[in-house]
Formats: sequence, structure tokens, C-alpha cells
Amino acid sequence: MREQYTSVRLKMHSEHPLLRILQEPLRQARLERVTFRLHYDFTADPLGVLFLGHMRSGRCRFRSGRDEVHVRQGDAFLLSQPDASFGGMVDSALIDFAAVEPSLLGDIAQNAPGVRGPVRLLERQPFSPLAGAQWAHTVGLIHELVSSPLTVKSPLVTAQAERLLAAATLAAFPNTTLTDPTIEDRRDAHPATLYRAVTYIEEHPREDLKVTDIARAARVSVRALQLAFRRHLDTTPMRYLREVRLHHAHEELRDAIPGQGVTVTSVAARWGFSTPSRFSTLYRQTFGVPPVQTLWGERRVLPPSGQTVG
Repeated sequence: MREQYTSVRLKMHSEHPLLRILQEPLRQARLERVTFRLHYDFTADPLGVLFLGHMRSGRCRFRSGRDEVHVRQGDAFLLSQPDASFGGMVDSALIDFAAVEPSLLGDIAQNAPGVRGPVRLLERQPFSPLAGAQWAHTVGLIHELVSSPLTVKSPLVTAQAERLLAAATLAAFPNTTLTDPTIEDRRDAHPATLYRAVTYIEEHPREDLKVTDIARAARVSVRALQLAFRRHLDTTPMRYLREVRLHHAHEELRDAIPGQGVTVTSVAARWGFSTPSRFSTLYRQTFGVPPVQTLWGERRVLPPSGQTVG
């Protein structure tokens, strides 16, 4: 426990305890499924990360300072803030955890005007049981995505999985960000802002772009940037980035030379698409044909029947 987390003091109440930890590390986050076949009390030093959980079964009681939370089956909860010590009781539980670097929240959102410091979560429980259930569902999908052998690993895919986790967390738990545009944001959401943002995206599609990077290049807040894209293009900055990457992938497939090892899977991963099936769906919706047809071309010899391509 000390090697994986922090200094922990345990008091066991089980004769034959079992602790099993399955981890899926990302870059700024880590997903875990932890099985506790034991009953114990513990206290722990700060972890340096946001540590959130979803109680799949069992019962727990967690405390930090004077705040204590009783967690029941199905609940989502914030176990600890990055800089706070904590403790509690666990009794034969199965819990999905997400450890999130605090800076990850700041990659996708900005604090409300007048709020200083990093983006923070304000409460240990979600806005509502429904918000908690949606967070748990999203974390489950991300866990399946990153652990699946069908998922192609690439820096862009990992970054997008992490940002989905951060977005789900901000949507579920009270925090210091402001989602509604201010008067200044509405004023800044003009065509010149959109032009600067679109230019930046189209010049840097291979880079691991965050919405905060695009807003900085456009010289506006994240809220003003998002409003500009909704107002003028009826889309979002990150969806526009995905479309730009999809067109680059199309060009790469179209220009590929047979025999040089280019596959649909490799192209999809290079442009940030986590699975070939998802890439194929988006590709067909945009270009009207499956990506393999573009790769082989109308005048090229198609692969033998039954042969898998890329």
C-alpha cells in the first residue's frame, strides 16, 4: 500500500484478508479496480492526486478532517483531495477508483472569474445520484477502452481518454469552474476569435491539443472559445479538431502506396482514434465509404475475400 499510494496505517479485523488491485495507468490519471476481502480501519497521508471512487459492492466510511461520508453500493464519491490526509473503514468491498492529477482538470476548463489557483472539486459527493451514476458509467467505459486489446495505444488516444475522465468529473462534482459565458465571453465570441482558433487547429493537428491551448492561441477564455464555435459553426473546438484529423487520415489513406505497411489501424491511431471500429464509423459518415476502400483505391486490387485489412 505504501509503495502504490502513500504512508498508510492499517488496523486489520480479518483472519484471512485479501487485497487485489488492478491498475490501468495513463499519463495524468490512473484507473483501478480494488477488491477488499477484509475489514480494516486506516489513516493515510495526502496522495497528491484527486482520488475518486465508485462503490460496486460492500460498505465504507471515509473521513477527511471533520467531514465524514458513508458510502453505499452504487455511490460515487471523492475519497480525498490532493493535499488532505484521510482515513476510514472498509468492509469487504469492490470499488472502482480514478486517481486524477489536479492539473488535468485545468486542461479542459477554467475557474470562474475571481477564483484563483487550480481548478478544484468543492464537495465529496456528486451533484445528484444521477450525476454520480453517469460519472461511474463513463469511468467504466474508459476503463474498458484503455484495457481492451482492440484499443490502439497512442499518445493522442491516451490524452483523449484522460480528458473524457476530467470532463466527466467536472460534470458530476461541484467545482470552481464556470460553464456559462460571461458578458465579456459573449463579446469575445466573434468571427476573429473563430478564425484564430481554426487557424491554430489546422496548423497543429498532430499535436496533443487541449481546449485551453486553443483558447490561449485565440486570446480568449475557454468559455468564449466554446461559444464562438457554437455560434458560428454549430460545433465545439474539440469536435472541429476531430474533423480536421479525420480529413488528414483520409488524405493519408488516399495517398498510401501498397506494400509500404500502411493500415487503417495504424492511420487511425496516429490521428487519435482509439479503435478501428469507431474510426470506420466516423469515416463512413463523413466520406460515404469505409476507410479500407480509400486505402486500396478504386483501381487497386482489393484483398482476397475474408482477408482482414489493418
